[in-house]
Amino acid sequence: MDLNSINILVYAYIGDSIYELMIREYLINKGYNKVNKLQTLALNYVTAKNQAKFITYLLDNNILMDDEIDIVKRGRNAKVYSHPKNTDILTYKHATSLECLFGYLYIKKDMDRINELIRIITEV
Repeated sequence: MDLNSINILVYAYIGDSIYELMIREYLINKGYNKVNKLQTLALNYVTAKNQAKFITYLLDNNILMDDEIDIVKRGRNAKVYSHPKNTDILTYKHATSLECLFGYLYIKKDMDRINELIRIITEV
């Protein structure tokens, strides 16, 4: 499968789920076992604002590989036709680019890299 031929928003579609699943798993592994607390803590990672902050951190600190940067740029520049009312379009595009990154890595079957990035994100 040619990873560059996949529609970038398909990466975001699957990446959204993978990213949230990994964050939920991280929180559960930290010992949290009350659903309301898990949901509250997850918001520190899965809101568009925080996702935008994390992708900026990864880029600014040269943590991403060249192929990952390409995916992030494609995701950030993707034409989107709507966005949440409580999020400006730039923040939404940055959040989408993080989701694209996780979708790309998942389809690439690179769980080691996904786990590494989750570790970095949860330490920011």
